[in-house]
Amino acid sequence: MGACYIAYMDTRLLPTSGGASSRLQNRVQNWTLTYIPYLHHNGLRATTSSAMSPAHGSVFEAAIQVTPLGSHRYSAHLEDAWCIGSVPHGGYTSSVLYRLALVHFAQTHPTLYNGPATPITMQLAFLRRTAVGPAVLTVQDTKLGRRTSTVHVTLSQPPERKKTASKNNQAEELEVKVAGYITVSPAHAEVGLTTSTGWELSPPPPPGSQPDGTVHLAALGDTGRDGAWTRFSMPFPSFRRATAHAELYGPDPASAPVSGQRTVVDQWARFRPNGDVSSRWTNEALVYLTDLFPGALSEFDDMATTSGDQGHARNWYPTVTLNIDLKRRLPAEGVEWLYSRVQTKLVREGRTDLDVTVLDGRGQVVALSTQVGLVVSASRNIGGRQKL
Repeated sequence: MGACYIAYMDTRLLPTSGGASSRLQNRVQNWTLTYIPYLHHNGLRATTSSAMSPAHGSVFEAAIQVTPLGSHRYSAHLEDAWCIGSVPHGGYTSSVLYRLALVHFAQTHPTLYNGPATPITMQLAFLRRTAVGPAVLTVQDTKLGRRTSTVHVTLSQPPERKKTASKNNQAEELEVKVAGYITVSPAHAEVGLTTSTGWELSPPPPPGSQPDGTVHLAALGDTGRDGAWTRFSMPFPSFRRATAHAELYGPDPASAPVSGQRTVVDQWARFRPNGDVSSRWTNEALVYLTDLFPGALSEFDDMATTSGDQGHARNWYPTVTLNIDLKRRLPAEGVEWLYSRVQTKLVREGRTDLDVTVLDGRGQVVALSTQVGLVVSASRNIGGRQKL
């Protein structure tokens, strides 16, 4: 069993706030897509009679909703609850674009593959600061192939400062905030060499309580501790609101290396959008996780601090580029736990690298991501906009 997305009429009205945003919202057609499990047999798809909420829960599902405006044009609404300061979180925004690819191939190319096409790689550039509210998403079919297809995607919103161009030119009312390429492939087309390379985490993760040194995840979730692991307290939760949707566990700081000398951060995570304990990691939520590492950001905070003020986030870490390699599809029912290792090699002149490896509970590689980020004052996030 898998999942597809079926369009249906949605009579709900979108909120308007005037100006370009209002006109953008007024252009959104009242079509949406709902998550429907399907059975696949001999190329035929039989949908169930009622919609089911995906494993990542209704809160996240609503936050990443993508609505068709045409064959290659779509809309989304970026939510405040998934922001860092005033800017939608990069991983969350990437999840919206992951969903865009799913919806596009389900709607525009439904017969291209004998099954749903899902992203296997994403290469995204965050060109400008995004904002809470409506966004227009566009797709250009760059290559449609038997095994893989690649599309160019953009996320556009009204510019923050009005241009002097004519207000009647709708194309000039929007500017591209995020652009990139997404490559998709259906599961049935992925055949070929599969072999172990002998790769393993180095250095090994901090030990858990089990005889083989692994973490007893049930105990960790129930008590908040297991071996060297403990519940991670999110720093600056009112500013970094997007981090509140996951429950994170890391090595006990009392046994960790001296702050400022760490280049490796380990974490176990459970998905908890708006506190929903029944939610699980899905493929869309996994994309969000590849950009979620508050422990690593805390290390940057500690390294950068020159002030005793601990009441406010001093720095903002906007993503410049994000590349994601999705190694395994998560099951439709989702998974409760995922492990991330975050490594940084050099922070130089306000620019940093971040390599993330995501494993499942069996130690299998699920996703890899690399990104370039900036280290700037938090005032750049919530204050007047300057070019980064």
